[in-house]
Parts: sequence; structure tokens; C-alpha cells
Amino acid sequence: MLYTYNKLIRDNNVKLMEDKGCKVCYETLDDKRYGEELDKKLKEEVNEYIADYNIEEMADVMEVIYAILDFRGITMEEVENVRIKKRERKGAFKKKIFLKTVEED
Repeated sequence: MLYTYNKLIRDNNVKLMEDKGCKVCYETLDDKRYGEELDKKLKEEVNEYIADYNIEEMADVMEVIYAILDFRGITMEEVENVRIKKRERKGAFKKKIFLKTVEED
């Protein structure tokens, strides 16, 4: 049976499928397409996490985030510094505040 996926997969998945006797057709993406597929993958993994809040899916979200950071040349330290500055200025999400409306003059 032929299955069509057309999506970014983890590096070792081709070998794992071939070791099971599957015939695998794949390509190596150029940078432009790789960036686009990473963005799609992030959405896919976030949606899978939201579907059941499974820690495995959260691990997949994190793996894609690490791949995006590496691809974009951003370090986790840079992200963490920005996160801390924003948290100091705006706070976190611990107080469960749900904004309804704001009226300006």
C-alpha cells in the first residue's frame, strides 16, 4: 500500500522505515522550502499537542522550535533573554487574566 505524506520528518525516520522493509521516496529541501516546512511542522505539532496535551507532543513542539532556532541562527540564550525581559515588563500568565475590553479616550 502506498501512503502519501508530503511533510517534514525527523532525520532518522527514513532509515527506520527502510529497516522495516519499506521503500521510501524523499527529497532534501533547499533552505527556502525547509524554512516553510518548519513553520508548517510547528503548527502541526502544536495542534497535535492541543488535541490531547500529551507530553510526547510537547517534546515534538520543542524539537521543532530548536530546529527553527538553529535554522534562523538564533540561540536559546537569546530567546531566554528576551523572554525574561518581557516577563519582567509585562509579567507571565500565572494570574489567569482574560482581557475582555479596553476603552480609550
